Amino acid sequence: MEDVSTPAPAPDLDDPQLFLNRELSLLAFNRRVLEQARNTALPLLERLRFLTICSTNLDEFFEIRVARLKQQVTFGVGHAAPDGLSAADTLGQVSRLAHELVDEQYRILNDELLPALAEHGIRLLKRGEWTRNVQAWLKRYFESQVLPVLSPLGLDPAHPFPKILNKSLNFIVSLEGDDAFGRDAGIAIVHIARSLPRLIRVPADVAESPHHFVLLSSIVHTHIDPLFPGMRVTGCHQFRTTRNGDLSVDEEDVDDLLQAVQGELMNRRYGAEVRLEVADNCSTRMSSFLLRQFQLSHQDLYQVNGPVNLNRLAALYELVDRPDLKYPAFQQAMPISPDLDMFAQLSRADVLLHHPYQSFRPVVALLRQAAKDPDVIAIRQTLYRTGSNSPIAEALIEAARAGKEVTVLIELRARFDEAANITYAQLLQEAGATVVYGIVGYKIHAKLLQVVRREGDRLRRYTHIGTGNYHPGTARAYTDFSYMTSRQRIGEDVQWLFNLLTGLGEPVKMNKLLYSPFTLHPQLLQLVENEIEEARAGRPAAIKARMNALTEPTLIRALYRASQAGVQVDLIVRGICRLRPGVPGVSDNVRVRSIIGRFLEHARVFYFYAGGQESLWMGSADWMERNLFKRVEVVMPVEDPLLKARVLNEAIELYLQDGEQAWLLNPDGRYTRAEVGERAAQQLLLERLTSEKPAVTP
Repeated sequence: MEDVSTPAPAPDLDDPQLFLNRELSLLAFNRRVLEQARNTALPLLERLRFLTICSTNLDEFFEIRVARLKQQVTFGVGHAAPDGLSAADTLGQVSRLAHELVDEQYRILNDELLPALAEHGIRLLKRGEWTRNVQAWLKRYFESQVLPVLSPLGLDPAHPFPKILNKSLNFIVSLEGDDAFGRDAGIAIVHIARSLPRLIRVPADVAESPHHFVLLSSIVHTHIDPLFPGMRVTGCHQFRTTRNGDLSVDEEDVDDLLQAVQGELMNRRYGAEVRLEVADNCSTRMSSFLLRQFQLSHQDLYQVNGPVNLNRLAALYELVDRPDLKYPAFQQAMPISPDLDMFAQLSRADVLLHHPYQSFRPVVALLRQAAKDPDVIAIRQTLYRTGSNSPIAEALIEAARAGKEVTVLIELRARFDEAANITYAQLLQEAGATVVYGIVGYKIHAKLLQVVRREGDRLRRYTHIGTGNYHPGTARAYTDFSYMTSRQRIGEDVQWLFNLLTGLGEPVKMNKLLYSPFTLHPQLLQLVENEIEEARAGRPAAIKARMNALTEPTLIRALYRASQAGVQVDLIVRGICRLRPGVPGVSDNVRVRSIIGRFLEHARVFYFYAGGQESLWMGSADWMERNLFKRVEVVMPVEDPLLKARVLNEAIELYLQDGEQAWLLNPDGRYTRAEVGERAAQQLLLERLTSEKPAVTP
C-alpha cells in the first residue's frame, strides 16, 4: 500500500505562546540599556549616563505600566493579553524581574562605575571618607544652604503621616527621649525640598581635588540631630515613593480640556503609590511601617545600596569637564543652509534631513522665515513635544503677531510634557493663533508643518513631515528623519488632514499619505498581504521595518503568515516587541534586532519589496494599538529615487549589518548581542553625514 502521510495541522496564530508579554519586553529593553553601563568599550561618563537613563526609564515604567496593572488587579477589570497572562500574573513576573534589574543597577554602580571613576579622580565621597576639612565645609554648607529649608514632621495624632510627593527624597527618623510637649510617637519624617541640589561639589581647595562630590542625602543624614534638639536619633533612612503618573481625564465629560489637564497635573504628584524605595540598612520595622502607610505589599519594596534616585547622578556628567571620558563631540552637518531662502531651495527639490547627524536648524529656519515673509499667509502645525524655550513655538507666536493665519494642534496630553504644552497653548492664543487641542479620545501624534505662501497668482504649500517631535533638544539626541517638500499632492493631503482635525467631516482618501486611525492599519495589512501573494507566486518578497515598538496582534499575525509564505522579514525594533521570531513553522523567516547606542533610535521606516518597485514609507507611527487606533498618525511614501535610496540605506540596511550595537531577539524572548557584522551603524552615519559641507546656492 502507498504510504500517505497526514499533513501537519496549520499553526494556530492565536496561540498565546506566539506572543511575548508587553511589560516583560519593556523590562528587557531596560536591561539592554543597563548593559551599556557595563560596556567597558564606552567612555566612562557615558556608561554612568546609561545607568541613569535606565533608572529614569524604570521610574516611568512604574508610574505608567505598573500603576495600570495594579488598577486592573484592584478593580478586576481588563482581559488577558494576547500572551495569555492576566494582570496579576504579569505583575508578579514584573516584580521579580524589576527587583533583579534594580539590584543589578546598584551592583554596577558600586562595583564597577564608582571604582572606575575614582581611578580618574572623580569620587563620590562616603561619610567615612570625609577629611576634617571636608567635614567642616559640609557642616557650614548644611547650616547655611540646607537647614533653613528643612521642616521635620513628628508623627502624632495632630500630625498624621504626610502626603509624600511623587519621587521626592525623604527621610524617616526614629527617635528616643523626652519631647517638650510630651509626644512619644518616636518617628519623624523629613522632606527634602526639590530646590536643593542632590549632588554637591566640594571645593577643590577643601577636597584637594577638583572632582570630589557628596550626595545631599549623606549631608542630611550626618547632620540630622540638630533638627531634634534634646532627642536621640536612633535611625535615619532615606526613602522615595513612586506614584501613578498617568493623567485620568474623562475627555467626554469635561467642558474645557485645558483646565481639566491643568487640574490633573497637580493630582499626578499625589497619585496612588506603586513602589517604595528605601536604603538597604533600613530596619524591617521602619520599612514595614512605610509600607503600611502607603498601602503597599512587600513585593513593592525595593531596598537599595545607594541613593534612592540614581538619576540624580546624571548631574556628574555636566559637572565633570572631562571630554576624554565622554563621546567625542561632533558638528551637526548643514546640507541645506538655514541662512538662505528656504522657499527657493524647496521649490527646486525635496530635502531630507537625518537627525542628529544633520541639523534641525533648517526646519526651524523654514518657520522663522515664514513668520517674517509678507507673502506667507497661513501656517499650520502639530505640536506633541516642544520642550521649554522652544524656538518652534516662539516662531509660531511671532507669525501670529505678524497677522498670519496660524493654526496649531497642540496635544495637551503628551505624557510628562503637559505643563510645557499648556504654557505654549496659552501664549499662542494670546498672540492670536487658533489653538486646537485635538480630538476627544485620540491623541495628535503626527509630525506636520505646513506653510502656505502666495507666489504670483497662485498659492503654494511647503510641507514638513517628520518621524520625531518639533523639539530641537531631542533632535540632537534622537535618530529621526525630516522630509521637506513643496509637492502639491502631499501639500493637499496635509491640508485635508488639518481640515478634518480642526473641523468636521468624514475621512477622506488621500493622494499619498496614510493616516490613523483610518487608512494606516488596513493599508499596512494590505502591503504585507501583497508580499505574501508575491512569495506564494514564487517571486521575490521582502519586508523590512524599523520602529520603536511592535505590539499590534493583527499585524504580528500578518507577519507570521508572511513568514510561512516565504517572505523574508527583517525588523529593527528598539523597545517592546511582542512578536516571537524563529518559531518553527510560524516565524522561521522573521529576524528581530534592537539597536542600543549613543543616540536613541526613534525613526519609523517601513519597506516592502513590492514586486521590485520597492515601496518605502516613513512617519510618526509605531505598530502599536494606540498608534494605529487611538492616535492621529501620518506616514508618507518616499518616492524620490535618490532620497528613497538614502532612507533605505541609512535607516535600515546599515542597521541590519550592525555587529557592534545590535541585540538579536531569540524565540524564547531573550536578547543576545550580535556576534558578527559590520561596524556600528550610528558611528558609520556620524562619519558619513557629519563630514558634509553646508549647501550653497548655485
